Amino acid sequence: MTAHEVALQSYQLFKNGDIEGLKALCHDDYTMTLNGMHRLSGTYRGADSFVQDLLANIPAALPNFSLKVVDSFGSEDGTKAFVIVDAEADGLKGLFGHYMRCKDGKIVEFIAFDDSQKMAHAMQAVI
Repeated sequence: MTAHEVALQSYQLFKNGDIEGLKALCHDDYTMTLNGMHRLSGTYRGADSFVQDLLANIPAALPNFSLKVVDSFGSEDGTKAFVIVDAEADGLKGLFGHYMRCKDGKIVEFIAFDDSQKMAHAMQAVI
């Protein structure tokens, strides 16, 4: 699969709550970076950290969180993808950009270019 296909599949798995399926798309060297100055900001190394330290904390930090793909594209060589998502939660509505790089058909790097100011405001918790 190309990075574009993997990226789109990851959003479908997230929407369906298939965390094991999402973990299966993560490369052994997976790194996810969420920019900002709020309680979810940071770099998560490995699928387990991504799930336990980030995804598991989203419901408390951003109740009713959801993502909807608005647009997406992949690089010509099939190794990179960029996805624009409409993000919503209680007190949050905005467009976010997500970059993914794949290796061996799995996501090895994910950088979330989210509106961290809106996220921090919705969480009422800037660190």
